[in-house]
Amino acid sequence: QTGVSLRYMMEFGSRPTERNLLLSAQFLQKELPIRIARRALELESLPFGLSRKPAILKVRDWYLDSFRDIRYFPEVRNRNDELAFTQMIKMIKVRHNNVVPTMALGVQQLKNEQYRTRKIPTAFDEIHEFLDRFYMSRIGIRMLIGQHVALHDPDPEPGVIGLINTELSPIQVGQAASEDARSICLREYGSTSSWRLDIYEDPTFTFPYVSSHLHLMNLELVKNSLAWQYRERYMSSDEDVPPVRIIVADGGRTIKVSDEGGGIPRSGLPRIFTYLYSTAKNPPDMDCPSEGVTMAGYGYGLPISRLYARYFGGDLQIISMEGYGTDAYLHLSRLGDSEEPLP
Repeated sequence: QTGVSLRYMMEFGSRPTERNLLLSAQFLQKELPIRIARRALELESLPFGLSRKPAILKVRDWYLDSFRDIRYFPEVRNRNDELAFTQMIKMIKVRHNNVVPTMALGVQQLKNEQYRTRKIPTAFDEIHEFLDRFYMSRIGIRMLIGQHVALHDPDPEPGVIGLINTELSPIQVGQAASEDARSICLREYGSTSSWRLDIYEDPTFTFPYVSSHLHLMNLELVKNSLAWQYRERYMSSDEDVPPVRIIVADGGRTIKVSDEGGGIPRSGLPRIFTYLYSTAKNPPDMDCPSEGVTMAGYGYGLPISRLYARYFGGDLQIISMEGYGTDAYLHLSRLGDSEEPLP
């Protein structure tokens, strides 16, 4: 596997000439099969019989199909080859859209089997470590494909290099994510007319980041805060619902999402970053997975969000005061500062 730094990705993408796009496609034709093959092999050797679950076999087949598609594609030599290759990897990206919920289904099937038979250990540390590696790799693969595809945009927005917005406004991303979170909670809990979201930051401030990544992380944190406040404290109360607050500090390097939703029980705190732990009262139907805009109820939202933060060298921390509320700290690395290769 060959790592690519964000600085290189930004500098290379700032000149999307035909020659550079051809070089990018030639690199991906060699690089993607390596990354995809590693994941396919790992999917075949998981502990506790997880590799034999139908959902996991489906994901493995997606990876095998994608590996074959790239390996059997003729060598990319010219502009026409590059355009055809780009269309093919776009389809691969679509094929893998539902990997996360389908994997969740497979792990849930294993957990259900464990509870019924009590034949395997309850410790899932090895599986959690695998899922961290697997999803981090998935983020990297989708970043490489998405960046190459986005460089073909004939009319990109000012300051946008592929997927990277060099002038990203955190207030705009926060507002958009908050509206999406409000819509999700409206469907789940009904009226949200008494809910308020306060955003504290300089409206003119911008910094370089991948807008889709920041939106996903903000959406998860705001959605959790709204849900915790309404479900845990104010669902049957006549009290005014306090606002959820988003605070951006340290030149955009730290974003805090704060609520007064009663906090996370101390017994649950050690598990919030483990897969399939969820505070949702009604988890989704695991037999009909759909990724949609969120992984609400699967128990994947926080661990996946932390992986997105860590992909660029950041992190996600949760500090909870049981009986009062929760503060989520999203620490971001400034893109372009580091020449360290990405996962």
